[in-house]
Amino acid sequence: MTQYIRGTCCFMKVFVFLLLGNSFTVYAETPQERVHHMSHYVMPFDMESTLHIFKMTERGGVQRVIAKQEGATDQVAMIQQHLKHEVERFQRGDYSDPAMLHGADMPGLKELGAGSSNIKVSYTALAIGAEINFDTSDPRLLTAIHRWFGAQLSEHGSDARAE
Repeated sequence: MTQYIRGTCCFMKVFVFLLLGNSFTVYAETPQERVHHMSHYVMPFDMESTLHIFKMTERGGVQRVIAKQEGATDQVAMIQQHLKHEVERFQRGDYSDPAMLHGADMPGLKELGAGSSNIKVSYTALAIGAEINFDTSDPRLLTAIHRWFGAQLSEHGSDARAE
């Protein structure tokens, strides 16, 4: 009987250790760390070499991604390629890349996908990166864009800023 109790105690200690160990791993990663870690699955450019700039406007907003280093032509090319591709997807209501990076429950994301026909999404190449302009006259979608930008600002951390 004593061996049974020792075996059960040992099993319980291992179980608790594994449970706590897994919980610690899950909760130790901040949203910023998760986005940083997952970014290479969604974006071809290096997060640490770029800056995401979000400007909320009266009719939507502007999302700009620029290279931090002057002359980083490789990063600029990857930024431009990625943002051009994203605009094509956003115009069709496909927000799967942001959902993959930030989670499907990201604020504003479902509304943007469902209301994509009422949002004009356009691309502009810049010398140091590129930008996406979101324009709508629908107040509900305007709120969704602003909520989405706010969530991105929060989760990108030091790799992003508001303008």
